[in-house]
Amino acid sequence: MTAVEENPYASEARYHDLYPEMGTDEVSTEPYYSEEYFQLEKEYIFKKCWFNAGRIEDIPKAGDYVVKEVPVCDTSIVIVRRKDGGLNAFHNVCSHRGNKMAYEESGNARSFNCRFHGWTYDHDGDLIVVPDEENYFNLDKSCLGLSMVSVDTWEGFIFVNVDPSPKETLEEYMGDLGKGLQGYPFAETSGQVFTFETVVNANWKLVKDAFQEVCHTPFQHNRSLPDAYISEANPHTRFIDMAIVGRHARASLFGNMEHMPSPLAMQAYGYGATIASASMVDGEEVSSALAPPGVNPTGSSDWSFELQVFFPSFFLAVTQGSYFTHQFIPLAADKTHWFSTTCFPKSTNAAERFSQEYGRVMFRDIMNEDGRQIEETQSMLKSGAKKSFILKDEELFIRQALWQGNEMIIENQKGA
Repeated sequence: MTAVEENPYASEARYHDLYPEMGTDEVSTEPYYSEEYFQLEKEYIFKKCWFNAGRIEDIPKAGDYVVKEVPVCDTSIVIVRRKDGGLNAFHNVCSHRGNKMAYEESGNARSFNCRFHGWTYDHDGDLIVVPDEENYFNLDKSCLGLSMVSVDTWEGFIFVNVDPSPKETLEEYMGDLGKGLQGYPFAETSGQVFTFETVVNANWKLVKDAFQEVCHTPFQHNRSLPDAYISEANPHTRFIDMAIVGRHARASLFGNMEHMPSPLAMQAYGYGATIASASMVDGEEVSSALAPPGVNPTGSSDWSFELQVFFPSFFLAVTQGSYFTHQFIPLAADKTHWFSTTCFPKSTNAAERFSQEYGRVMFRDIMNEDGRQIEETQSMLKSGAKKSFILKDEELFIRQALWQGNEMIIENQKGA
């Protein structure tokens, strides 16, 4: 057997044969700019799916709340911590005359008071105070509470669904991909959270697609990541492993174990967790903290981090001692709110904080490189010069997401 044949990264296409229903043809570019298709996505995908709305650490105490603006669902949502520790979520609209209830992005409130006419609601959304109540006709406060939004948590992540009676529970929706991550120390690794957000002038799927493959790394990130994720054996940054899991997807990313970070990077890596795998820095075995079966399931020594893509628009990537997320919220057919977090354990000294700050800045710079490229792509799609995309085997997740979106639209149209 030749060396090339022994090299797992030099094989021919490995994945599409496992999912023949998706085919291998070119895919249309129309869903990336069509206003008509965007309206279908709003109605039959985003208004039917669970999507991430933060973490429980965002609202630790009774009365703590956050407000999430969700234009793709034509609403604003309030999520509040109850006295018993549970969560409630409501449409941010008063039952009286439709005024917005909460204006601040977050805070703590004993109750929610409408600024317009003083109607007041408790943490369960029940209407408890109506000024000049006797002047209304047949007013029944028990029927006039805030409109509920489904809310639940998975591994400390808060998810909402604007459908008050969703077809699936959150656990059912997360499926086997969620089960495979149970036990990862998200709580301990959320002590220091850095956020990155911006509005990208591009379709949400185009933004998402940039993170559903890594074959752009040697070109797009040739300065910021010159050889961290490529090697002589794997010059095209192929995944170690990738799989479609229900409507979601996961992949193990390759890391070059011979990569030599700069002296500054090496110093930062030596002080604490980073978004690079520890095994890429000092050759140590992957920590037992990464015991969940969904993390590096093949046990590869080339592993750098694990990527989970939760349909439609939530990305979660875990590595040794840190994790990061992406959330892509559509604002229009050609505009996306991109919100990312980079998460570490709480730093205990200045050296650890330096390490985390280095990781934050490195992550930010990589995101900026991607953002600029995505907007250029969107502007060129408007020309109509290219009617389709050509996808290779390693771009399976792009094909799967388009296929899954079409399937969900058709399914929910039938049930409408």
